[in-house]
Amino acid sequence: MKKQGSISLIALLIVIGASVIVLLNSIYTLAETEQAMITQFGEIKGEPVTEAGLHFMVPFIQKVNKLDKRILSWDGESSELPTKDKLFIRVDTFARWRIVDPKQFFLRLRDERRALTRLDDLIDSAAREAIANHVLLEIVRSENREPVKDEQIEEIEDQEFGQLQLIEVGREKIEEMIVTSAQPNLADLGIELLDVQIKRLNYNDNVQRQIFQRMISERNQIAARFRSEGEGEAARILGQRDRELRTIESEAYRKVQEIKGEADAEATAIYAAAYGNDEASRSYYEFLKTMETFEQTLSEETMLLLSTDSDLFKYFKKLENVK
Repeated sequence: MKKQGSISLIALLIVIGASVIVLLNSIYTLAETEQAMITQFGEIKGEPVTEAGLHFMVPFIQKVNKLDKRILSWDGESSELPTKDKLFIRVDTFARWRIVDPKQFFLRLRDERRALTRLDDLIDSAAREAIANHVLLEIVRSENREPVKDEQIEEIEDQEFGQLQLIEVGREKIEEMIVTSAQPNLADLGIELLDVQIKRLNYNDNVQRQIFQRMISERNQIAARFRSEGEGEAARILGQRDRELRTIESEAYRKVQEIKGEADAEATAIYAAAYGNDEASRSYYEFLKTMETFEQTLSEETMLLLSTDSDLFKYFKKLENVK
C-alpha cells in the first residue's frame, strides 16, 4: 500500500508539472507598445493581436512574433545627389514610420531589419527623384524671408548686394514630395511613412568653391564701392582744404600788404618830419636814399651807364669837384 501510494504521488506531481509547463507555454503577454502575429509551423494563424495584456495560444506548435506599435525611426546614409541645375550635393535624410498592418508586414518583411533595408531603397529613390527635379536654391531654403541687412551697407542707396532670390517650392514641400512618392510602395508592406526630413545637406567641393567665390566677389564689389566713395569724399575734402588755404593765404597777404603800406606811410611821415625842416636836411635825406639805391643795385661786376643829367650821376660830378 505504501509503495502504491508513493507511485500515485509521483504520478500526480508529474501531471501537475506537465500542466504547469503546458500552461506557461500557452500564455503570453503584450505590452502597450507591442502587437503580435501568431504562426503555426511558419504559417500565420488568425488576425493580429493588438491589445495589451494576457493572451493564450496553442502550446509548442504555435509561436508569438512580436512587432513594435510605436513610431520608429529610419536614418539613411549620406549620399551624393544631383540637382536640376547640375550641381552635386551630399544629402543625409531621416524618416519616421510605423507598422499599421502587422499581418501584411509579417508576410512581406517578417522583421524590422528587412523593413529598414526596404526603406533604404524606396526613400533613397524618392529623394533622388525629388532633388533631381529642383534647383539647389529650392532644396536649401524653406521659405521666402527678408535677409538680415549688413550694417556696413545698409546706407548704400540702390544696393543690389545681399538680396535673396525668391523660391517657389522650398525644402519642406520637397520633403512632402518624397513622402508622397514613397508611401504607395510602402503601403503594400504594411508600413505608413509619417515624414521625411533632410537632416543634413553638405555642398560638393566644387559647389562649395563656387559659393565661396560668389561671397568673395560680392564682398569685393562692396569694398570697391566703399573705396570709390571714400576716394570721392577724400577728393572733395582736399579740394575744400585747398580753397580754404588759398583764401586764408590771400587774406593774410592782403593784411600784410596793408600793414606794410601803413608802416611805409608812417615811416615816410617820420622821415618827412625829421628831414623836411630845412634844405640841408632834405639834401641829406636825398643823399642817404641815393646811397641805399646804389647799395641795393650795384655790385663789383656791375657796369652802370648814366647820362650826365641823371639824378644818380650828380653825386659823381660833385665827387669830381671835391677832388
